[in-house]
Amino acid sequence: MASDVSFKKGWIVTFAGTGVNLALGILYTWSIFRSEIQRSIVAGEGFEIGGFDWNLAAVNDPYAVCCLVFAFFMIPAGKFQDKLGPRLTAAIGGVLVGMGFLLISQSTEYWVWILGFGVMVGAGIGCGYSSATPAAIKWFPPVKTGLVAGLVVSGFGLAPAYISPLSNYLIESYGLIKTMQIFGITFFFVVILLSLLLINPPAGYAPGAKPAAANTKVRPVVEASAGEILKSINFYLIWLAYFIGAGAGLMVISSINSMAQASLAELAFMAVVILAVGNATGRIAAGAISDRIGRENTLMIMLGFQALLMFIAMTVVDVSETSAVIIILLATLIGFNYGTNLSIFPAITKDLWGLKNFGINYGLVFSAWGVGGFVFSRVYQMIASATDGKTSMAFLAAGLFLLLGVGLAFIIKKKLIIMRQRQDLPASGA
Repeated sequence: MASDVSFKKGWIVTFAGTGVNLALGILYTWSIFRSEIQRSIVAGEGFEIGGFDWNLAAVNDPYAVCCLVFAFFMIPAGKFQDKLGPRLTAAIGGVLVGMGFLLISQSTEYWVWILGFGVMVGAGIGCGYSSATPAAIKWFPPVKTGLVAGLVVSGFGLAPAYISPLSNYLIESYGLIKTMQIFGITFFFVVILLSLLLINPPAGYAPGAKPAAANTKVRPVVEASAGEILKSINFYLIWLAYFIGAGAGLMVISSINSMAQASLAELAFMAVVILAVGNATGRIAAGAISDRIGRENTLMIMLGFQALLMFIAMTVVDVSETSAVIIILLATLIGFNYGTNLSIFPAITKDLWGLKNFGINYGLVFSAWGVGGFVFSRVYQMIASATDGKTSMAFLAAGLFLLLGVGLAFIIKKKLIIMRQRQDLPASGA
């Protein structure tokens, strides 16, 4: 009976975490906000009539800063979550996200958006995101780590599926600034309410534990500290692979709405929706698959496939009459491959270094996501600005980096096989 109760609590925490991420995933809707800001700049509306008067090369800056702050705030937020629990940490995230959106609803100034969307929303997302996954996976045995992590983070990836059409409707009805105010108030309350359901299991809880037979060899449990993982070469290899895999995907996410406008016109937001569905599906599928075939094998397949998609995309992104079907198919597959990063890397972190310090340890690993998002999306916008909107070279560069990522994943696999054999640990996904 007790196990049934724990099972139910685990799923309640899992779906509450998914709900928190469904709100915080508004980050992935940036390309719609970006398109409206860019339209205002090109139209020369200026500040005096509520428009935007920014440098075109800086249009992606709030998003890039948000990715960076989100990722690095995962480190203190992860430590806070490890010490004081997920409920309070997620609630703080809801407050910061709400305040950030309310701030940018008061101004179109560049630095206000950097502070509000880039810093405050980024920090809030870091708090909420760092709370959801650790709380959920602690309720389940290791064989479900990938699946549960994938389910929780799928909310973040799926969010644009409803936020994108909603944003499109609200912007057309009320304008961008009023829309930011609506989102600020809504997500403030949603995240805080869902945070009340995020709880850790009681001390000593061992999910799926069975008494060991007398002749059974007990494998050691690794519970590494942040200081210890920073001394490991495995951390830096994993960090670089994450930087590449996440950065390439975030580059596309930040600009997909603009990329699709030539083919889909006013329905361009549908490319954001389709990419979001692919993103969420990839997180769940990769989590479940990696439980069976191993994290490193799944990572190599994903990075290689993503590289191929980037090379295909570079041949069509600068073509004015690209088929809408091709754009939608690329968005779906790129989103799917990108999403796999967000379930594979937390699972790898848990497998290698344990759950005791998972919050701060994954925060350190996740910093690669933020740096990748900042670098790749900023370079993309700089190339687009310097070449009158031509972006094929950005996709070529991303594809080449992804091939490097495949090589890194292969090295990671070889090193981890040796490490697990020495420590008598089960293989990834076991």
